[in-house]
Amino acid sequence: MAEIIQRDGTWAFDGTTVRITPGLHRSVPLFRQTYGEIAVPLEAVSGVVFEPERKRGRLRMRLREGADPLLQATGGRLPDAADPYRLAVDVDRAGVAEYVAEEIRRALLLDQIPKDPTKTYLLSGPPVPVSVRSSDGSVSFDGLQVRIDWADTSDRVKRATGPRIIALSDLVGVEWLPNSGYEDGFLRFVTLETAFSKLPPEKDPYALDLWGSARRDLLTALVATAVTARLPHPSTRAGSDHPPQLPPTVPSQADHHDVLLRRLRELGELHREGVLTDEEFAMTKAVILRGF
Repeated sequence: MAEIIQRDGTWAFDGTTVRITPGLHRSVPLFRQTYGEIAVPLEAVSGVVFEPERKRGRLRMRLREGADPLLQATGGRLPDAADPYRLAVDVDRAGVAEYVAEEIRRALLLDQIPKDPTKTYLLSGPPVPVSVRSSDGSVSFDGLQVRIDWADTSDRVKRATGPRIIALSDLVGVEWLPNSGYEDGFLRFVTLETAFSKLPPEKDPYALDLWGSARRDLLTALVATAVTARLPHPSTRAGSDHPPQLPPTVPSQADHHDVLLRRLRELGELHREGVLTDEEFAMTKAVILRGF
């Protein structure tokens, strides 16, 4: 057993699995503490390095492309501190960190683990049900459907449509961009009907606009990951190394026309009921038309 225990967390390698446990110290980001322990099978690992620094070093693990739904959902956009595959190491434990890294590298070599992309997820992602409250509302996923309940501060258009329920079978992808604290992020659920819509996140009833606490909004990646883990693996979609944000088959012109009419009809009903002002109706209609 090769193991290193730090305030930032613990890595333990038994020859077949790297078990990563986040630390409980307040300096450990909320996302890592909430995501919890991760068991990484050796066949999911591409490489591991220890990067020494003057005051603190860092263990970094690289996973094979397509092995982890978390990395697939977040697209490498997690902040460094929130990345569960990085461990801050005190300078006096550098030798232990080097030993752990070397043991993992030796096992990769002995087992002849390939570095090419995987054809299935080798990690399971967070368990369901999972629920997160963000600045734009609450989002939950039970393994079969996504539900979004809007906050009082959500856009009027969103609140007027009521809770949004999306079946997993209707989803073709998930788009996620973190709230950096300087720029807003979003969590968008892509269906065949909405794949070509260009509504901004603050007005898109299939998207959460992340503009509040960056620390709290980062937890929406849990839902994005849980959904991604249950969608078809990207290797099943021809012509792309990454999960496309468009459906695998392009809808016909008639399909586009039907979706456009339905979206405009729903928008018109909201306008007639007084939910949308003339200005809001005109602006949203223009955005929908541009999207199609």
